[in-house]
Amino acid sequence: MLAVSNLEVVYDDVVLVLRGLSLHVPDGAIVAVLGANGAGKTTLLRAVTGLLGPHRGKITKGTVRLAGGDITGADPAAIVRGGIAQVLEGRRVFAEITVDENLRAGAYTRRSRTEVKESYARVLDLFPVLAQRRKSIAGYLSGGEQQMLAIGRALMASPKLLLLDEPSLGLAPRLVEQVRDIVVQINQQGTSVLLIEQNAVMALAIANFGYVLENGKVVKDGPAADLLADEDIREFYLGSGERRSFADVKSYRRRKRWSA
Repeated sequence: MLAVSNLEVVYDDVVLVLRGLSLHVPDGAIVAVLGANGAGKTTLLRAVTGLLGPHRGKITKGTVRLAGGDITGADPAAIVRGGIAQVLEGRRVFAEITVDENLRAGAYTRRSRTEVKESYARVLDLFPVLAQRRKSIAGYLSGGEQQMLAIGRALMASPKLLLLDEPSLGLAPRLVEQVRDIVVQINQQGTSVLLIEQNAVMALAIANFGYVLENGKVVKDGPAADLLADEDIREFYLGSGERRSFADVKSYRRRKRWSA
């Protein structure tokens, strides 16, 4: 579904953020991407969705392919029409309009009214609380409801691939479980998912495959179950062991251990 190959991204023609990064999202899979702040996760999503320009970034090397077609550096609207939708970190709903208007905005690139109605019904089936709050102003929803609205709005584009940037951020544990279950349900309905998460337990519990980023490069990848059982992953992401921070150990030591 998605193939990112040897990708390099530079900001302001000076700062190299992604350094030859490659990853794949198979059709029908959930793929998790882990990494500390500054590892390049959000830049990866911007490169995939064509949103580097507003942040003064550009792809200097490598390719991004969606279902076999090259979308490297394509216009963001064309990428959405091609089958990718993104839920940005921090939800980013349109706070001053209603839930209903937010959802319909997500279908802006679609032309078939029948298909839009089908997507609308699908979203309300996934998120019954949004059906109850359709006429409510989005800015007055709770954090969990806004996250559901943001995901629902992305689904209105009927994407082949859904990109989720920290969907559990700032949510209570009960709501994190709810979002996790919804992501699984969306995937079971046929949508591939690229999941960017700090919550490694949640991400790896539902993913098929995972990647760990550091300094713009993939330093470890493998089946999600294997990563979840890996001692280094557990130490640096799950809080087990003596070192609570991923940055507490020199990166060269970590790379040496992971490459062994």
